[in-house]
Amino acid sequence: MTREITILSGKGGSGKTTVTGALAALGENKILVDADVDAPDLHLILQPQIKRRESFFGSKKAKIIPEACFQCWLCVTSCRFGAIKAGEPPKINPLFCEGCGLCERICPAEAIEFAEARTGEWYVSDMAYGPMVHARLDPAQGNSGKLVSLIRAEGRKIAEEKRADFILTDGPPGIGCPVIASLAGAGLVLIVTEPTLSGEHDLRRLAELIALFKIPAWVCVNKWDLNREMTLKIEEASRALGMSVAGRIRFDLTTVQAQLRGRSVMDYPESPAAKDIEEIWKQLERMQG
Repeated sequence: MTREITILSGKGGSGKTTVTGALAALGENKILVDADVDAPDLHLILQPQIKRRESFFGSKKAKIIPEACFQCWLCVTSCRFGAIKAGEPPKINPLFCEGCGLCERICPAEAIEFAEARTGEWYVSDMAYGPMVHARLDPAQGNSGKLVSLIRAEGRKIAEEKRADFILTDGPPGIGCPVIASLAGAGLVLIVTEPTLSGEHDLRRLAELIALFKIPAWVCVNKWDLNREMTLKIEEASRALGMSVAGRIRFDLTTVQAQLRGRSVMDYPESPAAKDIEEIWKQLERMQG
C-alpha cells in the first residue's frame, strides 16, 4: 500500500522544500509531488527532466464576439473588476477577468461567450530519485487548489502503476485552499517550522487545520540551534496540540551551498543538517510502517 506524506509549513521560508528535497534522496521507490503550484521551487533542487507536459484549464474567461457586438458598453460600465475597456468592440483583459459571468448575462446582443481558459501547466518528469509530478500556475490566475488536486491524483496514478511505497508531497505554505487540497487523503503530515514567534504562531494555525482532517502530524524545528529557548517552547506547544516531535535540524551553511548548486543537502553526507534529516526520515518510516 502506498503511503502518502505531505510536508507543510505555516509560512514561507521555513525550509520545507529543502527538507522535502532531502527526504526525496532517502526513501526508496517513491513518487514526488510538488503541490506548491503558485511558486514551485522543488525542481530547482531536484533538476527533473520533463517527459510529459499538459495544459491546465482552471477557469472560464469572457470573450467578445465582435460581429455580434453593437457597442452599447453595458459590459464596460458593469464590470466591477475593470476587466473590460471601451472600444469597437470592447476589449477584455484576461488578467483582470474573474470569470464571474455578469457581462455574459447582461449583454443585450448576446455578444459575450465564456470559454475554458488555460491558466497553467503541469508536468510528469523523471529525476535522480524517481518520478515527479509538478505544475506551474500562470501569473494572476486562480484555482490553485484544483490544480493541486489534479497533480496529486496523477501522482497517485503513477504510484499505483509503479507500486510505489511512498508519495512525498511538498505542500504550499500557509493554510489556504491549496494547502487544504494537499492534505486530502494524506496519511501523515510533517510540519517544518522555525524557532521564531511567527513560526510558533503559524504552526498553531496549521495545527488547527490539520486537526480537522484527523491526520497524524509530526513537527520538526529547522535551524533550532539559533534559538534554543523558542525551540523548546514550540516542541511543548506541538505536544499540547496533539502532534509528535520528529526531530530538530541544525543551522548549516551547507544547505545554502547545496541550493546555490541546485542540489539536495543529502549530496553532502558530512553535513550536520543532512544527518539530522536522515534521523527524521527514520522516525517517519517507523510511523508509516
